[in-house]
Amino acid sequence: MINKFDSVLLAQKKFIYHYKNMRWAKGRHETYLCFVVKRRVGPNSLSFDFGHLRNRSGCHVELLFLRLLEAGALCPGLWGYGAPDSVGLCYSVTWFCSWSPCSDCSYRLAQFLSQTPNLRLRIYVSRLYFCDPEDSSAREGLRMLQRAGVQITVMNYEDYFYCWQTFVACRQRVFKAWDGLHQNSVQLARKLNDILQPGEAEDWRDAFELLGL
Repeated sequence: MINKFDSVLLAQKKFIYHYKNMRWAKGRHETYLCFVVKRRVGPNSLSFDFGHLRNRSGCHVELLFLRLLEAGALCPGLWGYGAPDSVGLCYSVTWFCSWSPCSDCSYRLAQFLSQTPNLRLRIYVSRLYFCDPEDSSAREGLRMLQRAGVQITVMNYEDYFYCWQTFVACRQRVFKAWDGLHQNSVQLARKLNDILQPGEAEDWRDAFELLGL
């Protein structure tokens, strides 16, 4: 069974504007979050919910999503009650975010996940939020999420194509990659790997220095 949480799909121009993985994303002050929630009870029962959210009234979109979870609007029975089949209930949640979470949202997410072992979260991001300084709190927040079991990945062409087909009012129009999508995705993926695996990145830099590269 598939249920659409938000009946209004994203406009094509809005999706491209907010999800374009440019290096300097000036003016993109909002964060959009497209989500898929998979609910499983036993081996033969699976349902889906999907939709999108954005920042509202000064509240970051990640925290808005948590409020929906806490209210039981998206994952009934997550806390072990509120649904007749809550025993053995598991949820898999996937986010496609225009920005990676800030440090505060990462901390709140990690706290929430520590209380909900029957929920798994995977986050795909279009761009990295305030991660240029090596000692930034946003970088540590992403590492905190990784330690909490969250899979964090930079979006590539296939992910944009999936979002276009699932969350955008595309009217059968095929998704067309913008200039630099692949190159920017590769660069951001390398940067994310440096953040999540800092020791490994330092080893590579040392090896390049020894080779004079």
